Amino acid sequence: MSPITVGWVGTLLMIVLFFTGLPIAYSMALVGFAGFAYVVSFQAALNLLARDIYSVYSSYGLTIIPLFVLMGQIACNAGVGRRLYDAAYKFLGRFPGGLAMATVAACTAFGTVCGSSPATAATLAAVGLPEMKRYGYSDALACGSVAGGGGLGMLMPPSVCMIVYGILTEQSIGKLFVASIVPAVYITAWFVAAVAVYCMLRPKAGPAGPRFTWKEKLSSLAQMWETLLVFGGVMTGLFTGVFTPTEAGGMGAFLIILVVGLRRQLSPALFVRSLFETLRTSCMVLFLIAGATLFGHFLAVTRIPFEVAGWVEGMSLPPWGLMLVIIGVYLVGGCFVDALALVMLTVPIFYPVVTGLGYDPIWFGVVIVLVTQMGVITPPVGINVFVVSAFARDVPIETIFEGTLPFLIALILGTISLIAVPQIVTVLPSLMY
Repeated sequence: MSPITVGWVGTLLMIVLFFTGLPIAYSMALVGFAGFAYVVSFQAALNLLARDIYSVYSSYGLTIIPLFVLMGQIACNAGVGRRLYDAAYKFLGRFPGGLAMATVAACTAFGTVCGSSPATAATLAAVGLPEMKRYGYSDALACGSVAGGGGLGMLMPPSVCMIVYGILTEQSIGKLFVASIVPAVYITAWFVAAVAVYCMLRPKAGPAGPRFTWKEKLSSLAQMWETLLVFGGVMTGLFTGVFTPTEAGGMGAFLIILVVGLRRQLSPALFVRSLFETLRTSCMVLFLIAGATLFGHFLAVTRIPFEVAGWVEGMSLPPWGLMLVIIGVYLVGGCFVDALALVMLTVPIFYPVVTGLGYDPIWFGVVIVLVTQMGVITPPVGINVFVVSAFARDVPIETIFEGTLPFLIALILGTISLIAVPQIVTVLPSLMY
């Protein structure tokens, strides 16, 4: 077989392995090793395996991942999400669908200290679902707002997906963080509008809650000081160049430990639990990166990335048309592959095409994270849906998927507008840098 044929066969075999339940990292590594051995030689594949694993696990740049994950896990276990939800509820709860709006807003705020979408969804599910159930919200809207809003944790800095994209493309992680702030707030506004429209069409789905005095509202804002301190400290250091992104991760972890310690919410058991969850999540991400690196080298020797790039460029479509095709690939792929794995699989293929078309690589990173965010709420993978399902065992899984539909539509419309008006993404980096 020709190298290109081997590449396509290997890709199909990897997809089959996904469906067998074999972890994605192992599937990519296994196919990458076997394919490279077939195309080049078994000895060369052994050398590649050793080199790739060593290069990934000895990379100083990748230490940013466990540092930011630790920051998010401590914030999650220390009740930061509950205080953010309480503040959002005080301001938005009195509107129809206000609790769902508060959930979305709290997800965005929690994303500033937690770059994980499932962790954000789990935290707000534990806090928000009982409240929405108590006020008579429909199961679809309650679960859908948590699953959909949880995806904002992927976009709001510090985002693990954004970090991995920056490492793969050698782009400034600090600039990517800055670029994602405005789109995160912008997509949050789309989500709030989606809840408002949903409740206009189905008034009983999200009844209005009680009103709160301004004293109560301002008092709830005072509980957010730790979030503002951590996010402000990390982003200010990045803006001013005081420390690198890796050092920012260390500072963020230190600040969150400090502030929850001052609140006396960091018990030894909580700290050990956070370390264990950080270790588990970080190992998963690093295994994915190692597997994707090995598979990427296999694809490189088969020349599939170059063939795909040539095929896309030969479609004689305008640049925006080609971009829509690429985004369509991500949208379909996100239905079957985990968001982080999808980014690592496809960025080496499409990044040269996109930059060759003249698109800003920072803008492309934000758009790709947005598109892969759709995958966390679309069947059959939809990891956020399954996270929420674990907290709402009495709600059928299809009801949760139905509840995510308004947020999926909002994501699609918001992404299209970012393609039409890229300045929404690029304005802040251009000012700061």
